[in-house]
Amino acid sequence: MAIAVAGPEIERLIQLLARLPGLGPRSARRAALHLIKKRDALMGPLAAALQVAIDKIQVCKTCGNIDTQNPCTVCTDPRRDPSIIVVVADVADLWALERASATNGRYHVLGATLSPLDGVGPDDLTIDALVARAHDPAVSEIILALNATVDGQTTAHYVTDLLQDANVKVTRLAHGVPVGGELDYLDEGTLSAAMRQRTLF
Repeated sequence: MAIAVAGPEIERLIQLLARLPGLGPRSARRAALHLIKKRDALMGPLAAALQVAIDKIQVCKTCGNIDTQNPCTVCTDPRRDPSIIVVVADVADLWALERASATNGRYHVLGATLSPLDGVGPDDLTIDALVARAHDPAVSEIILALNATVDGQTTAHYVTDLLQDANVKVTRLAHGVPVGGELDYLDEGTLSAAMRQRTLF
């Protein structure tokens, strides 16, 4: 049986840190020790930031993004193109597209992808709200920016079927060779998709 080397408060901190993605028990111990050593510079401001997040962060009623205002910063930005809605599965995907400055459109966060094995069905996603937004006359294109996984593609097909009667163009992200990718290292599915979606040079 392991002997406790710290009080229950420190052990609790380690246990909570270990729940974060990418942190196991050893990494959580290192992170906790670093926070404790830098208590004034890191732990205090981090605790304050977490409290502000608890108090002020909310889900945007329009798109599903998280922000401190509702509607969110993206939805209220007048420079955004209201005719384009980019559909993503999760807020992390929205943030990734924003980091890349990949689009000037607005977003719609589904909350997940359809996954019968995980018990995620259409009622668990914000698909109805997306369909309602797609029927807005100002919207002309829906971009399905969903993962190239079985669940992502299933969700894309399901959403496309529901948007048949909306007067919008439905597109999806291209799949294929990544920038800087070498053909020899790519899987067969990626190579096939790249060949099917080839473009003029």
